[in-house]
Amino acid sequence: VQLVESGGGSVQAGGSLRLSCAASGSLPGIIPMDWYRQAPGKQRELVARITSGGITNYIDSVKGRFTISRDNAPNTVYLQMNSLKPEDTAVYYCHGAVCNLDYWGKGTLVTVSS
Repeated sequence: VQLVESGGGSVQAGGSLRLSCAASGSLPGIIPMDWYRQAPGKQRELVARITSGGITNYIDSVKGRFTISRDNAPNTVYLQMNSLKPEDTAVYYCHGAVCNLDYWGKGTLVTVSS
């Protein structure tokens, strides 16, 4: 299973970015997928999750600003990030679990300047 992210970049505070993650390989159908992020000097944290049925969850700090969505054919997940803040600066990673194995993308850097 391979996860490939795209869409990172640099924006000013208040701007928007859209991240994409395409899953490929031996997938047993639609899989739950998540976005994590890791800021410099901090632990990786779960940002948003979407189940195979489309149910979403977010951490409190991004609620109302970020939206996770998906296309099921193929397995592609998006993270629309609006009203970005400097504290959103991090490497964003796509994650999927298949048959109790964790798969990660290589990450995409998001930098938000004030």
